[in-house]
Amino acid sequence: MSHIVSTPAAESLAPTHVPVAVVGGGQAGLSMSFCLKQRGIRHVVFEKHRIAHEWRENRWDSFCLVTPNWQCQLPGFAYSGDDPRGFMLKDDIVRYIDAYAAAFQPPIRQGVTVVRLHRRDTDRYAISTSAGEYTADQVVVATGGYHRPLTPRLAERLPESVLQLHSSGYRSPQALPDGAVLVVGTGQSGSQIAEDLHLAGRRVHLCVGSAPRSPRLYRGKDVIEWLTATGYYDIPIDEHPQKETVREKTNHYFTGRDGGREIDLRRLALEGMHLYGRMKGLRGTRFEFHSDLERNLDHADAVANSIRASIDKYIAERGIDAPSEPPYRPVWKPRESTLEVNYVTAGIRTVIWCIGFETDYRWVEVPVFDGRGAPAHHRGVTSSKGLYFLGLPWLHTWGSGRFSGVAQDAEYLADRIQATARPDY
Repeated sequence: MSHIVSTPAAESLAPTHVPVAVVGGGQAGLSMSFCLKQRGIRHVVFEKHRIAHEWRENRWDSFCLVTPNWQCQLPGFAYSGDDPRGFMLKDDIVRYIDAYAAAFQPPIRQGVTVVRLHRRDTDRYAISTSAGEYTADQVVVATGGYHRPLTPRLAERLPESVLQLHSSGYRSPQALPDGAVLVVGTGQSGSQIAEDLHLAGRRVHLCVGSAPRSPRLYRGKDVIEWLTATGYYDIPIDEHPQKETVREKTNHYFTGRDGGREIDLRRLALEGMHLYGRMKGLRGTRFEFHSDLERNLDHADAVANSIRASIDKYIAERGIDAPSEPPYRPVWKPRESTLEVNYVTAGIRTVIWCIGFETDYRWVEVPVFDGRGAPAHHRGVTSSKGLYFLGLPWLHTWGSGRFSGVAQDAEYLADRIQATARPDY
C-alpha cells in the first residue's frame, strides 16, 4: 500500500505525534525520509505543494543542470541512465525525483503547509500545519535556502507597460512581449537566461555583476570531473580557505545546455548583446549603471583562469597525460562603460530580475538563527536539541545543497537522530 499521501490543505487531521517530522519534500526532504526509513524510524514529511514542485514550476523551459548526470546521487538512487556525462533537462529532473519517491514510498503529506514550529516543552516540538496540529520529538527543516524572490525597490517605479519578472517566473523567450529584454544579474540564472534569449534572437541588455565564471571542458575533461578528482568537492566548510563566507558567494556561471559549454559574456557582446555594469538606479526613463563592467568581466575571467591553474597543478603533480590548452584570451573589451540606457528608446519592454532569493524562516519560532536570519548550525545540527537543517548551500560541503552531496548530509543527520531516538521509535 502506498505511503505517498496527498492531503488537501483544507482537510482536518486529528492532532497526532510523530517521532520525527521533516518539513519540505524536495530532494533534501526525500533524502532524509529515505535514510530514516532505512533505519526504521517513524516519521512524516510535510510538503506544501507536490514532490519536485520547485523543479516543475519555477524553472524555465530550457533549464538544465550545470552538473553532469553522474553527480545525481540521491541516497539509494544514483543516476542509472545512458548519458552519465550529459545534463538533465527540466523534465528529466522532475522524472528523476518522481521515480525516487516511487522507489521507496516516503510517508509524505503533499499539499500541507507548516505555518508554525515552536518548542512545546523541553522534549517536544509543536508543529501547526494547514491540516492540523502535530508534535514531534525531532524536526528536520529541509526547505532549502531560496524562499522569497528578491526584486529591488526601484522596480516599483517602472510603469505597467514594462513587464517585470523574477528569474523564477521566466519560462521562454516566446512567452515575453515583443521588444528588447533587460536581464539584471549574471549568476547562473541570469547568464543562462540571457543566453537563452540571445539564442532565440531577442535583443538583450545585460547588467553584469560580480559573479565568477567557470570553464566547462578543460584539458580533455569536464571541469567537474577534474575538481572531483582533486578532492575539492569533499572539503568540509570548516577546512575551506574562505570558511563560512563561502556560503555567501555567488555560484560560478556556465551551462549544461547542448552538452555543456562555457558562457563567455565577451563573446555574446561580440554577437550583439549589450553589456553594462551593475544596476545603480532609475532616473525617469533611464536605467543608470555603475562603471564596473570591465572590472566585473576581468574578475570573472580571473576566477575561471584560477580554476584552470588549479587543474594544471593537479595534472603536473601527478604526471597525468592530458592535452594542453592555450591560455584564455579575451575576445572583446568594452571601449568605455555605458552608464545609462533609456528603456523607451531602446525598446526594452521586459525586465528580468536575476538577483537571487532571501530566506524566510519566520515560521520557525526557535532561537537558532544568527543576526542575519540564517540558521546557526554545525553540519545541520542546531543548538536546540532535536532540530536540524538539511539541503542548505555549503551545509557541510560544496554538494550539500545539490544532488551530489545531500546524501552524505542526510546520512549524517539520520545517524544523529537515531542516536538520540526514544526506545519506541
